[in-house]
Amino acid sequence: MEDTLAVYHRPYSAAYPLVCIDETSKQQVKETRRPLPAAPRHPARYDYEYERNGVSNLFMMFAPLEGWRHVQVTNRRTSVDWAYCLQEVVDVYFPHAEKIVLVSDNLNTHKPAALYEAFPPQEARRMLEKLEWHHTPKHGSWLNMAEIELSGLQRQCLDRRLPDQDTIKREVAAWEQARNQHAVQVNWRFTTADARIKLKKLYPSF
Repeated sequence: MEDTLAVYHRPYSAAYPLVCIDETSKQQVKETRRPLPAAPRHPARYDYEYERNGVSNLFMMFAPLEGWRHVQVTNRRTSVDWAYCLQEVVDVYFPHAEKIVLVSDNLNTHKPAALYEAFPPQEARRMLEKLEWHHTPKHGSWLNMAEIELSGLQRQCLDRRLPDQDTIKREVAAWEQARNQHAVQVNWRFTTADARIKLKKLYPSF
């Protein structure tokens, strides 16, 4: 925990960008009856019945100090899918960084070994050498700032019925563009000193 908090209080450096990655899923839902449009004194109305239409996975890549984020919508959430997201971070979004400071949780697919599953060893090693990896502690994924962005994505974009993956991609892309246009950042205030007081029970007793 203290390792992650120390990372968050480093000064901004373009050569060492901080990138937080996390993921979530969204069930695709089709309407079984045409919704009734809004009218004076009546909001739009939707039937309680719906048709399930699969699930999409969403990888959130978030650089909190730059106010930049990108959401990759995929069919699955395997370690190989995760590895391809890391490749985009390294080679597409931050190709000129000396080292990318990466924060992720401890999900079993969120490991350096995922790169070796997806790429030849020399390529996997090249990307790993560009990453300074920090895992949040077990049961401490709330320390990952990408979770805050996923919460905003859920409230502002995904909290409704979306029928298919193409629709999800369009809606998420519009949300992402608006957030990036305004360079929305996270004002992180929780410090190591706070943790030692508020989470004292998690520390060993002497």
